[in-house]
Amino acid sequence: MTQQRYYATGKRKSAIARVYMKAGSGNIVVNKRSYDEYFTRPSLKMIIKQPFEITGKKDQFDLYVNVSGGGVAGQAGAVKHGISKALLAYDAELRSILKKAGFLTRDARVVERKKYGQPGARKRFQFSKR
Repeated sequence: MTQQRYYATGKRKSAIARVYMKAGSGNIVVNKRSYDEYFTRPSLKMIIKQPFEITGKKDQFDLYVNVSGGGVAGQAGAVKHGISKALLAYDAELRSILKKAGFLTRDARVVERKKYGQPGARKRFQFSKR
């Protein structure tokens, strides 16, 4: 019998995380490194663990994550989004819990593009009355 695997894609800013989830002991591998090694800040580790803690599924799944683009904080947010979607694929009953916590919403805030003829996205050249 093959073991059931769940796949989901999480996104935040310009980071994209591909999350593969299967039953296990809570082992998380991010870009072929342990998640402790990849995400060094405690706040980022907490962000990644949130979907499991809120659903009560802590240490029940092994995760294999490929994440690219953006910075470490955006990547952590993308992994959280991917984990939440993978948990939904595993059990649709968890939807109300995850939805209420706001974990299924894709955070679409991205850097605004720089406009032509201007020094930045919002910055304008200095105004001169005369």
